[in-house]
Amino acid sequence: MTFDRRTVLTAGAVGAASMVGTAPSIAENKTIWRMVTTWPRNAPGVGVNAQRFADRVGLLSNGRLTIELSAAGELIPAFESLDAVQQGTVQVSHSAPFFWLGKSEALNYFGSIPLGLLDTEIAAWLYFGGGMALWEEAMADFGIKPLFAGSSGISAGGWYRREINDLEDLKGLKLRMAGLGGEVMKRLGATPVLTPPAEVFQAMSTGTVDAAELIGPWNDMAFGLFKVADYYYLPGFHEVGPTAEILINREAWTSLSQDLQAVIETAAKATAIEYNADYRYHNATLLPALVKDHGVELRTFPDAVNQAIGDATLEVIQELGNSNDLTRRIHQSYMTFLTAANGYADKFDRPILQQRTAAFKTI
Repeated sequence: MTFDRRTVLTAGAVGAASMVGTAPSIAENKTIWRMVTTWPRNAPGVGVNAQRFADRVGLLSNGRLTIELSAAGELIPAFESLDAVQQGTVQVSHSAPFFWLGKSEALNYFGSIPLGLLDTEIAAWLYFGGGMALWEEAMADFGIKPLFAGSSGISAGGWYRREINDLEDLKGLKLRMAGLGGEVMKRLGATPVLTPPAEVFQAMSTGTVDAAELIGPWNDMAFGLFKVADYYYLPGFHEVGPTAEILINREAWTSLSQDLQAVIETAAKATAIEYNADYRYHNATLLPALVKDHGVELRTFPDAVNQAIGDATLEVIQELGNSNDLTRRIHQSYMTFLTAANGYADKFDRPILQQRTAAFKTI
């Protein structure tokens, strides 16, 4: 069914709103948008964050703009949400950039570069280092305005049915891993597989994949991954500052008044802060429960594997940065700040973490 997403509903036609599918409606100066996500409804962190954003927009706009949320699969499949926004089927989506790397290599930098910027660092680059303008440029061809929706922090390395003792153990391993990390593991002999978050448990339990990463302790526990694998590898090199995103149809965005645009931007920033804090709290407090209550065995990758991961990561990133003019410019901006952030961390973050650990080691 076709429809004009700029359909204006008069007060007398409000009752016919359902007949125009997912078109935004405007009645008595009130606008209704449809939002889809790549997450299950109310999934810890990701799904909750999407709903918080929608609720906050309605509250801050005093009901002038309402966002109705449909979770993954309720209106469209998870991996079709960007297309839905681009085509105007819906006005907004809540997702993650690494789902769309097949559409644009440039989006790698706004999702998570392996061993790259951490959660607060990528926010710093986006807000104050020119990253946001580059993200807008990368999404221009899609007719989409992107907004930063927060970072879940360092991800777990993933759930494995068998231990990884050397590089040979990666050969032929079917591994659910998103983003550039999947390419890195492919070069080390694994076979990367990307499945929607809601399907990770099934993929593990049926043997479609041999190992899988999702996010971290909070989500991994909620999705029951401890039931299908014994070994939990930490940390995850592939996503050290993975971001969530809000994608808005550009035509729908420009149709809004400046104050409603400011409402959306403010709501996005507020929920981004909550998102990061939510993940930090729940991942930290739930990790011990995975070990104590569910018998999960924590592992780290051997030094030889980590060395190979580092070498392959550098190779993959250098190739990405030279792929075209846009990625070259984004790469230069990203790496310039990464160098500065790493230097700062050497003098501040790493020393104080070591000192804190030493001071509280008896607790």
